[in-house]
Amino acid sequence: MGSVREIAEEIVAREGGFVNDPDDPGGATNHGVTIHTLRRLGIDVTRDSRINVADVRALTRAQAVDIYVEHYFTRPGLAALPEVLQASVFDMYVNAGGNAVKILQRLLGDMGYPCDPDGQVGPQTIRAAAMAHEAAPSHLADAYGIARRNYYYALGDRRPASRKFARRRDGGKGGWIVRAEEFIAPRYHLSEAQHRARVAAWA
Repeated sequence: MGSVREIAEEIVAREGGFVNDPDDPGGATNHGVTIHTLRRLGIDVTRDSRINVADVRALTRAQAVDIYVEHYFTRPGLAALPEVLQASVFDMYVNAGGNAVKILQRLLGDMGYPCDPDGQVGPQTIRAAAMAHEAAPSHLADAYGIARRNYYYALGDRRPASRKFARRRDGGKGGWIVRAEEFIAPRYHLSEAQHRARVAAWA
């Protein structure tokens, strides 16, 4: 695994530049950082005593990296997880906040290492993750990536407006699915046919 900052730089590159998609609950976003995040953290990029879309537009890549390292890796305590999980959980935390940890916690429970799915990396989760890694060191990262991919598909099932993030207009894999599979060994990637079968009911 690269350094935390290197991973954050990769996340920024993956997220892309400024977008303001009405179907995205995060609202205006730049380098993956949403207007809600800037407001929650009190980051006034333009220093005009207001935090609005102009601040999102003005956010630099370096500032986004700093935000990710501090607020999406360090403060949530992701360094306490097995190293094989850190990059994927970090990437997912940027994308889905505490749900990234809840996905892991539910996976650990399914593996026989129960912990409360509270979205917090506490002693119980750290212990369960360490035990799961000891039991299946070569499979845990793939299992998490697959659980993450399933989460995205389930979001599409529940929320039609989100389907375009999991399925391209031509029916192929959307950005969410491609992103999840970056952290899964190729042998566990869905084929195009499998993907299309999974989303066939979306119409």
